[in-house]
Amino acid sequence: MATAAAAAAAAAVSSPAAPRAGAAAAATARRGFVTFGGGAARSSPTLRSGRGFSGVRTYVAAVEQAVAKDATKLEAPVVIVTGASRGIGKAIALALGKAGCKVLVNYARSSKEAEDVSKEIEAGGGEAITFGGDVSKEADVESMMKAALDKWGTIDILVNNAGITRDTLLMRMKKSQWQDVIDLNLTGVFLCTQAATKVMMKKKKGRIINIASVVGLTGNVGQANYSAAKAGVIGFTKTVAREYASRNINVNAIAPGFIASDMTAELGEELEKKILSTIPLGRYGQPEEVAGLVEFLALNPAASYITGQVHWHYDCISLRFFCSEFYLITFQLTLVTRRCLPLTEGW
Repeated sequence: MATAAAAAAAAAVSSPAAPRAGAAAAATARRGFVTFGGGAARSSPTLRSGRGFSGVRTYVAAVEQAVAKDATKLEAPVVIVTGASRGIGKAIALALGKAGCKVLVNYARSSKEAEDVSKEIEAGGGEAITFGGDVSKEADVESMMKAALDKWGTIDILVNNAGITRDTLLMRMKKSQWQDVIDLNLTGVFLCTQAATKVMMKKKKGRIINIASVVGLTGNVGQANYSAAKAGVIGFTKTVAREYASRNINVNAIAPGFIASDMTAELGEELEKKILSTIPLGRYGQPEEVAGLVEFLALNPAASYITGQVHWHYDCISLRFFCSEFYLITFQLTLVTRRCLPLTEGW
């Protein structure tokens, strides 16, 4: 094997095609965070024109194609998406799987839905595994990271999406309602980030995207716990970005507004009209639109200079709407939440 590799290398050096292949490989590396398939499938101009190759050149071309294919498989990024069984998390996992990533689909309770997400990724030619665990528990987080490392040997991208709501006015809020939200929505982000960056630091490469919320900026009646947690995620993102910038680890947050979900589907016509009237585009955002922004921040080379930023993903929703008109809507949302989604995972 070593003799064959040496012969191939020597032949490649002596071949006029080698400089062109090297330049093409370098260009591919410069274009993106990860190289994906395509280069290996291209035939050279000589092959297309039908001109004959010597035996050495033919062999070198075959080796180059095999190496390119192997490199593509090895370089497919490994992604962990928390709260990925439905909603925004599901859309993110599917988008990254379609882009060629190897995806760990985390879930808390929705095992069947998580398996469906994994199967959909695999049906599209990607790789995926599922992991059931509570990201607010350190032992579960460590086990999740180990599962990714055991399967693929590394972690390139972390998407902290898992979250819950326990909405009620502060005067009625129980300590358990406060603590549950803080533990999962904020402490979970801390635990996952701390664990993943141990791997990323060794490689001096990685990207982390935290899913925050617009209410982390505006506040919201009936969501003191949720707003505090998401505001914490925003501050956490900015701080961690500063701490890990020297290790080439980019950390950003996305703060969605109203995104279509199981919960918004249950609001009722009158309440929906009230919400949509405040949005210039006149519609909810879609999970796939948030996933598109995550994909850009996670994989696009144009995002390599973006870190410590909060990307507000909403259509000019006014502060007045959140600060005054949201009072009634909050309690109707709370009733819907209690009726149809006891645990709004990843919302």
